[in-house]
Amino acid sequence: MDELARLTQFYLIPYGTLRERATELDRVIFTQDDDFLVIANRRQQEGLKFSGVIYAHQQSVTVGECVRDLEIIAKASEPEDLVNQVQYLPF
Repeated sequence: MDELARLTQFYLIPYGTLRERATELDRVIFTQDDDFLVIANRRQQEGLKFSGVIYAHQQSVTVGECVRDLEIIAKASEPEDLVNQVQYLPF
């Protein structure tokens, strides 16, 4: 288990800390948290760098669809392709 996964599995981490660490590690964040989506959109508008966010509304997509779409994104892109981007699932 890598460092970022370990941190998020056992602790509630403030959005800023998680976002900063993901950016340091060149990791894209997958979330179903509307608040995180608002923060990502604000950072886009302000021109502030972030590692990229993939968002799925909890009632719009199944777990299986998320897994399938995340696998497609992972295979078809590199983390740097998603910098400062918000992608929406279903893909």
